[in-house]
Amino acid sequence: MSGIMAALSSAVSWLGATLDPWCGPIGIFRLLAGNTLLACGDAGWGDEIGYGFLITASLAISTLPVGLALGFCVALGKQSSEKSLRLSSDIYTTIFRGLPELLTLFIVYYGLQIVVQQVLAGVGYSGPVEINAFFAGIVALGVVFSAYCSEVLQSAFKAIPRGQYEAGDALGFSRGKTMRLIVLPQLFRIALPGLGNLWMALLKDTALVSVIGLPDILRQTGVAARVTKQAFEFFGLACILFLLLAAASSVVFSALERWARRSEVAR
Repeated sequence: MSGIMAALSSAVSWLGATLDPWCGPIGIFRLLAGNTLLACGDAGWGDEIGYGFLITASLAISTLPVGLALGFCVALGKQSSEKSLRLSSDIYTTIFRGLPELLTLFIVYYGLQIVVQQVLAGVGYSGPVEINAFFAGIVALGVVFSAYCSEVLQSAFKAIPRGQYEAGDALGFSRGKTMRLIVLPQLFRIALPGLGNLWMALLKDTALVSVIGLPDILRQTGVAARVTKQAFEFFGLACILFLLLAAASSVVFSALERWARRSEVAR
């Protein structure tokens, strides 16, 4: 079994190295920056910056479903007939929209370690506890994203006519089926522009995780700038990489908006 896992791990590593857009066989840094500070291998910083790009993209993509799920639940809570749920949802959004993102990150990264350590101490474990920086980034950015996302989704819910719910009742649908077949498709179409803006903000907020040691784009270029004394070049490269992510995201969201509106009657 261990041999199979080792072989699988080697295959995944080989595939990742082959498809690496920066330092792979046909990677950008390998083809265009072979004799510069961005060269791959020991000769330059190409591998490190390429890895930072991967971390930034992975963090944003991993945070998105967490933030969407939490935001959807909070948006439902804001519309609940139960007063305690509405109050709890309002308090949640007020807190995480009011706190600076960096402060939220510090609270999650350091505070969560203390909470987990105290809980484990209660069951007899006295060893050290360390929270993974990537996980802390997902949690912190996820709760901030969800607070703003809930407002976008709540506005989208209000834009759906009450008659849509009544149509589901008339067809004999359960509440869950009405939500899945009638409400959610319209909710997605209405909320998509706002969610696209939140995604762009999330991409920029990923730079905050560099302060807790996660080797993202900003941290890797910052280390390279300090070592080489070429700050303008490396921070300029960081700008280009973030703009590449933003441009790719704009293309994806434009395609999603066209797909979401495919059933609208042409005017």
